Amino acid sequence: MTTVRISPCALSGDIEVPPSKSLLHRGLVCAALAGDLSRCVLPPEDALSDDIRTTLACLRDILAAEADTEPLGLFCGESGTTLRLLVPVLAALGIEAAIDGAGRLPSRPMAEYQAAFAGHETTLEFPGDGTFLPLLLRGRLTPGRFVIPGNVSSQYVSGLLLALPLLDGDSEIVLASPLESEPYVDMTLDVMRHFGVGATRTAEGYHVPGRQPYHAAEDYVPEPDFSQAAFWQLAAFLGHGVAVANLPARTSQGDSAFAGMLERLADDGGGDPRVFDVAQTPDLVPALAAAAAAARGETRLVNAARLRLKESDRLVATEAMLRAFGVAAEALPDGLVVHGGGGRFRGGAVNGCRDHRIVMAAAMLATRAEGETTIVGGDAVAKSYPTFFEDFRNAGGIAHEFDVG
Repeated sequence: MTTVRISPCALSGDIEVPPSKSLLHRGLVCAALAGDLSRCVLPPEDALSDDIRTTLACLRDILAAEADTEPLGLFCGESGTTLRLLVPVLAALGIEAAIDGAGRLPSRPMAEYQAAFAGHETTLEFPGDGTFLPLLLRGRLTPGRFVIPGNVSSQYVSGLLLALPLLDGDSEIVLASPLESEPYVDMTLDVMRHFGVGATRTAEGYHVPGRQPYHAAEDYVPEPDFSQAAFWQLAAFLGHGVAVANLPARTSQGDSAFAGMLERLADDGGGDPRVFDVAQTPDLVPALAAAAAAARGETRLVNAARLRLKESDRLVATEAMLRAFGVAAEALPDGLVVHGGGGRFRGGAVNGCRDHRIVMAAAMLATRAEGETTIVGGDAVAKSYPTFFEDFRNAGGIAHEFDVG
């Protein structure tokens, strides 16, 4: 584990953020289903995040699997996206698999797929307690009607969308509750279209025609990542002279909304409590909470209960991170309250909670703190943005990393 010591500093320059992790996951799955992983363009080796390495390794194993090799052992590391996208794909291909993970991944829910696959000749067996990893996947998925909640994880919907075109008949995805994080599903559909596969929105959910072959007329190049850009936009909000240079003007990435959120924080005089509904953009919560800490007055982030099932309990972790900087904050069952003080922070010790987004938000606040800040577990950025601290130092940041074992 790495601890990072950050001193107050000024950041400046143009930043180029890495390709979208969400789009890379989806692009790699589609490329694999088209029979050629190389059709999805990857960043340089040193910029490959841990999660993308995990998806790559699993897909290579799937492509190399022999028909008589059962079960196929797959390790999803700490990547919830890898797990949730690949389970229905494996089921559609009829590949029996024994799947496990690490960190908090085994405690993240999987029962929704078990229920959705009922009646489709596919079973999920959980050798341990409850419906958590490890799991054994058996059978070959049959087409039809798949009922899935929309408010637990949009990745369930994305996984089904990727898998159902492979079946020998049409299917319907029925949302049992309103869909949250819908922009991530839109991203899935965008990538599928690039690979010649489609689905249509219906009143109940999605209609997915079967017998659709994946193919690519040209390589898929993922857009830069608005989720990572948010931390540099946060830096600019804190008064640093930085800008993200490579963001597209048009995108399906929901986290592109962050710039507008910052404008609202800047324009608000701090009177009545401002409220942000983050149901569609939950990954922005650490960066948005950090920006709210630099604003004046009370800010409420609502509809974020799913964040309790991320790499950390991200609501509790964000509250603790803000309190380490002397900011009054309170985690609620489904959100967070932040009492902004206009940008006055004290240095201190932050527990990164093995959560990449907590670490990056804390690093930006540390640049404006009075005194040094230490962040325990700074190496968590490898999950999504392994070159973050390199980019941070190149922009003028003062960050010293040291291994604490």
